[in-house]
This record gives sequence, structure tokens and C-alpha cells, in this order.
Amino acid sequence: MILITDSGSTKADWALIDQRHCVSRIHTCGFNPYMQTTDEMVCSINNSALKKIADRGISHLWFYGAGCTPGEKTQNVTMALRAVFGKQCDVKVQSDMVGAARALCQQEEGIACILGTGSNSCLYDGHEIVANVPPLGFILGDEGSGAHLGKMMVGNVLKGQMPKEIVNRFFEETGMDTADIINRVYRQPFPNRWLASLAPLIHRNLNHKDVRAMAAEAFTAFFQRNVANYNRPDLPVNFVGSIAYYYKEIIAEVANNMGYSIGKIRQSPIEGLMEYHCRVKS
Repeated sequence: MILITDSGSTKADWALIDQRHCVSRIHTCGFNPYMQTTDEMVCSINNSALKKIADRGISHLWFYGAGCTPGEKTQNVTMALRAVFGKQCDVKVQSDMVGAARALCQQEEGIACILGTGSNSCLYDGHEIVANVPPLGFILGDEGSGAHLGKMMVGNVLKGQMPKEIVNRFFEETGMDTADIINRVYRQPFPNRWLASLAPLIHRNLNHKDVRAMAAEAFTAFFQRNVANYNRPDLPVNFVGSIAYYYKEIIAEVANNMGYSIGKIRQSPIEGLMEYHCRVKS
């Protein structure tokens, strides 16, 4: 059996495949080696539904995850997975960007992008990533991500840059005051996840011109600071992630205004990854 995983910082999708057929789908919290130790990842897996399939004779495990850059962080994830699934399991850990490129482009050339809690992008030649603009995280980058949208919204609300009706709606729906927000962002763990959790609230208010303009500004920044660096306007720009999926109308508008064509937009890469691994033996 083969286990395929797509993990962001917030949530992870797992697909168990036997003889090219999916026999089980599991959803868990996400894993990020920049925010969790090996022991914390092992504990999280053992406390999830994954524990039930750990002894089902999994021969290969393909893990595509946020923060899984080559080096120590990837090794930490590999050790955590082997601790749960056993040393007999062939574990291969790749970045979520590789997973997105394979899911979206399969074996064709294209630009692949992730817009979820964080954001990322790459130029893919059909076999491997040949260029990647560093995402830099939600403080220095992650343009167009849920965390970036949330940070913009919070900043605009607290600085009085949104109409009063939006400000009032924000405080009413979150149930928080300024002190609560400052504490949540600066003193609590995973501030990126909390900021990204505001994306549905923003989406519900897209009919307001100021909120829509803010979202368009975020996606324009994503194209300007990421996609434009590849200098390949001839290639389709493909997206995966919850933000890409739910904000696809605005993304398409921004892309059209900037001279780009949109390819696939998928909420999750897991279906594309199952297709890829059933087709490619690697």
C-alpha cells in the first residue's frame, strides 16, 4: 500500500492507495517542522486517526509538506514518520511546493502556486522545479495567503482604514477586542493560523468595495512579487489551496489585468497527487 500526504501548516490530507485505488482518506491537523519538534509531530500523529492504519503494511509513504525544505527539517519529518509507520516503510519527504507542481502540472511545464495559510510558487519544467521565489513566511512575504489577508484585515481594522460597518462587523464576528487580538498575534502559538482563520470572514464581505479592493491588492502583490519573477507570461498559472479556490474570481480578474492566463485551480492537491503517483513510478 502507498500512503500519500499533502500537509500545510493548518491541515493535512492523507490518501491510502492499494492497487491504484484509494481505499481510505484521512484529515488531520497540519505539520510544519519549523513550528514543531520531531516528538511533537509523532505525538500528533499517534493521537489522530492515522494510528489505525500504521500497521496496514504501508510500503511507501510520500509526504509533501510545508516547511519541508532539504536538510535538517526534512530529516525531522522523516524521523517522525518512520517512528510511527516503521523502518520497513520507504518514506520520501518533499516540499509542499513539489507536491503542488506535480498535482497541478503532472508532467507538463507550467507555473504552480499555493495559496492557503501561506503562499508559494515555482516554475516547473514537467519533471522538477527549476525556479522558486522564496515565500519568506507571513511576516516578510506569503503575499496573497490567508495569513497575509488576515494580517491586512487586522491592520486595516485596528488603524481605522476600514469603514465603520466593517470594523463593527469584524469585532462582532471575532468576539475579540484590540487587546485580545494583540495577545493572539504576538503571544500565542501559530499566529499565522489564526490570521488565516479570518479569510472566511473577509470572503463573506467581498461585496463591500473596500474589502474587495484589499483582497485584490493582496493577489496583485502575489503576482508582482512572485509570478512575475519567472518572466514566463506564456505559461498558464495554476493554483492550489483553499484561498485560491474560494477567491478564484478575484484571482482571475487580477491575472487578466496583469496579462496572465489561469490554468487549474484546485482546493486540494491530493487528487492530483494520487493521479501522479498512479501514473509515474518514481
